[in-house]
Amino acid sequence: MNTNVTVSVRSLLLAALVAMALMVAYLLGSAGGGTPAAQAADDQASAPAEQRRVLTMTGTGEAGAVPDQLSFALGVSLTRVDLDDALGAANATMSRVLASLTKYGVDKADVQTTGLSMTPVYQYHDYSPPTITGYRVSERASVLVKKLGEGGKAVSAAVAAGGNDVRVSNIRLLVGDDDAVMAKARDAAVAEATAKAKQYAEASGQTLGDVVTLREVRTRPLPAPELSAGYLVQDRAAVGLKAMPIRAGRDKGSVTVQVVWELD
Repeated sequence: MNTNVTVSVRSLLLAALVAMALMVAYLLGSAGGGTPAAQAADDQASAPAEQRRVLTMTGTGEAGAVPDQLSFALGVSLTRVDLDDALGAANATMSRVLASLTKYGVDKADVQTTGLSMTPVYQYHDYSPPTITGYRVSERASVLVKKLGEGGKAVSAAVAAGGNDVRVSNIRLLVGDDDAVMAKARDAAVAEATAKAKQYAEASGQTLGDVVTLREVRTRPLPAPELSAGYLVQDRAAVGLKAMPIRAGRDKGSVTVQVVWELD
């Protein structure tokens, strides 16, 4: 008798738990939002671009400019017996060289110090330790000449002012406003991609919609060609050194973009 009562109680409890679970499932389903059709619409709206009807196209734009500036590396190197004398002489030579450039539009802001080194000079012996015979001081700077027409004169003036102690290298032709040139290349790249996309869409009886993504996939900036020229003055009488002739061609930069459109 007791066994039957226990089984009945257990059955009632099990039935209650099942009913409770069904009720919770119903409530969760109601709060989850909507009919299957509405859920499908939500899934379609949130689908990634790869699953939507899209058209992907690339375009390349070029823009060019004639270099209008010149830069070069300037070095002063000399040796003296005393370190203070070597440093003082190097400073004086560099100051003299930079002063000679002001007449060609080179301001303080156009000169950047790029290096300074002070090293002992040794004399080596066969049977005894080396001895210091002096000190070599080297000062380096980069110079920007904002007017290309003055660039050759500035280089020649620097060499004449520094004499045997000066070196000029890494002469480069530059475009002053290269950002504006590359902006034109980007505009041209987008225009080319758009023109091709419209052509393909019309040919297939479709219409371009909104842009989904636009990214820059490749950039070739304006080059800064280095001139194969260097100066080493062997005689201070070279003050009559003629200006280095410079011919600037036209430099080009390019940008390639990839654009993805929706199709209406």
